Amino acid sequence: MRLGYFKPVVFLTCLGPLASLAWRGFHAGLGANPIEAITHGTGDWTLTFLLITLAVTPVRMLTHQYWLVRFRRMFGLFAFFYGFLHLMTYVWLDKFFDVHEMLHDIAKRRFITAGMTAFGLMIPLALTSTKWSIRKLGGKRWQIVHRLIYASAAAGVIHYIWLVKADLRKPLEYGGVLAALLAYRLIAWGVSRVKPASRSIPVKAEISGG
Repeated sequence: MRLGYFKPVVFLTCLGPLASLAWRGFHAGLGANPIEAITHGTGDWTLTFLLITLAVTPVRMLTHQYWLVRFRRMFGLFAFFYGFLHLMTYVWLDKFFDVHEMLHDIAKRRFITAGMTAFGLMIPLALTSTKWSIRKLGGKRWQIVHRLIYASAAAGVIHYIWLVKADLRKPLEYGGVLAALLAYRLIAWGVSRVKPASRSIPVKAEISGG
């Protein structure tokens, strides 16, 4: 498959949510509380792109569409991009860079603490997303760093649950998708541990049950 023409299409599609927010903003379509609409919109898309990034591996393995891995970094960086917009909506539009008030919020409001944790865990992922970082860190250490995405996604779901308090349907949907993606990885890891052991069993013993 020729991906040279496809990548710009995917990139522009990933910018679609931002374009939609901007369009609605310039046409008075964000409702009575525009800041809240922007906050929720960017937060939703941060979680969505985190889950899309985590979904690339199981989808490509189950469908044998191995070329999908080439888009994983793009999806991960868009998760960071929308997370940054989500954070800046809070820092700039909501708190007007009032550091004292933000620190008070982080200490007193647990959903903000969870959100800050989720974004903080994405920073090393974004900083080490280049091929140079893989060469510098080495494949094994790079993989260890990028397992932070699991904790970031989990913290993001917790942030959402603690934020809404009452209507938990949407954050629980995100949580269910995340649980399924993590369960796939756990099962795949278990299978990978069993397969080498099964290959080492002599044929006679395997047939006789010995």
